[in-house]
Amino acid sequence: MTQQRDYITREGWQALADELDYLWREKRPHVVRCLADAAAEGDRSENAEYIYRKKELREIDRRVRYLGRRVDELTAVARRSDNPGKIFFGAWVDVIDETDTAHRYRIVGADETDGPSGAISLHSPVARALLGRTVGDIVMVTLPAGERELEIQAIEY
Repeated sequence: MTQQRDYITREGWQALADELDYLWREKRPHVVRCLADAAAEGDRSENAEYIYRKKELREIDRRVRYLGRRVDELTAVARRSDNPGKIFFGAWVDVIDETDTAHRYRIVGADETDGPSGAISLHSPVARALLGRTVGDIVMVTLPAGERELEIQAIEY
């Protein structure tokens, strides 16, 4: 059984790798030092600082384990499209919906989606409808709230 690879932009992969490095090299050692100081204060059962730092350390370790696995599983896509007139992974796409409202989306990996900035997952209904299309195409997107018509205005990489 082959496992499908998850894609991410090079910038997104670097952000995850930087977060992992920061947590492991800077934040975790700081929390460990604070935890040791709190433990030295005596009774740990009523020591709020000790309890807080133990919880913080568990959360850091959980995130480090997740990021360590995730960074290895992802495939960073660094290359730009050979055909800038078509929508592929990493493209910024300007569209207008049926109410003449403009939207700007960037098709990215699931780990780097961000609604307010317009970064949408490669697996989202909007991204799937846009992939492979060109400027001027009109696409129908099936969303939970119903169908939406989008006209592609511009593509950038």
